[in-house]
Amino acid sequence: MTPKESAIILAKALDSKKGGEIKVLRTEELTTLADYFVICTAGSSTQIKALSEACEEAMEKHGERPHHVEGHRGGTWVLMDFSSVVVHIFDDEARKFYDLERLWGDAVQEDVEEMLQQ
Repeated sequence: MTPKESAIILAKALDSKKGGEIKVLRTEELTTLADYFVICTAGSSTQIKALSEACEEAMEKHGERPHHVEGHRGGTWVLMDFSSVVVHIFDDEARKFYDLERLWGDAVQEDVEEMLQQ
């Protein structure tokens, strides 16, 4: 599976659980950390958990498991590392605080609506 295919699967998983403001940033030319960052906002710590579980289940169907998962004890964010794709799930306040879209402003933003149609 290509990194872009993984990013599409993950964006769809987030969308299926009503993740908000989903963004997919292509970072392959900017960093060795990952080829894509998939970012979304959750309305509660319960939704953060549901979104991360949806991502894990979707990728497991394709034989992929996260290599690393980090989560803030306060339930305000989760990071899931699938090697070529890193998923960031934030509550609204944490997303504004970390502001990854600004930090990775040179990354190409993929058309999420188009990705969800694939």
